[in-house]
Amino acid sequence: MIGRDAKGVGDPMTRVLVVEDDDDLRTAVVTDLGAAGFEVDEAPDITTAAAALAGPAYACVVFDRMLPDGDSIGYVRQRREAGWTVPVLFLTGRADVADRVAGFEHGADDYLGKPFAVAELCARVSVLCRRPAPRPAVLRVGDLTLDTVRHEASRGGTPLALGAREFSVLEFLMSHPGAAVSRTDLIEHCWDSSTDPMSNVVDVVVRRIRRKLGEPDLVHAVRGRGYRLGLPA
Repeated sequence: MIGRDAKGVGDPMTRVLVVEDDDDLRTAVVTDLGAAGFEVDEAPDITTAAAALAGPAYACVVFDRMLPDGDSIGYVRQRREAGWTVPVLFLTGRADVADRVAGFEHGADDYLGKPFAVAELCARVSVLCRRPAPRPAVLRVGDLTLDTVRHEASRGGTPLALGAREFSVLEFLMSHPGAAVSRTDLIEHCWDSSTDPMSNVVDVVVRRIRRKLGEPDLVHAVRGRGYRLGLPA
């Protein structure tokens, strides 16, 4: 149940995912965030949220703590351990000190207890969307490691000889593990402004990266979207 609000601006920096199993509350939150200018997707459980997070990148995710298929804190903790850096706001009726501390220790960027004012939620989401994403010094996906400080890459302990552009593209893909990254986003972040967005420069560099990474393939083409980096299904 992934629905995008028609009022959204379409900018990845304002795309928000709301994960809440209470239909009325989820509708209210999605409506208000949409009215505030965000592009909003919604999910009633962790499974649906995970499917949405495998698609376009989000600027922020609002997670209810207790969902039909488990406590979302465990899911967020696992994603954080895999290098996921998208800001997360936990929304829950479990708002005592111990629960808030547990949330922050396991990946929360903010925590809002129920009941709450939707206007306050929108304000908190706005702050999280403007927050610069942290950049880990070392990125890891499976047996692939990228050291952004030493500018070194290896797979299974074997060093990889990557050119500057290849390193930049791989770093951007690894910074969005599991998400479909568009060719436009890659050009904007890894090339200069004079690059023709309709050219095939991205595909050429990605082919070289895939060849150097070897098997099993970690870089997957996503039809109509771009590329996704992750372990084989």
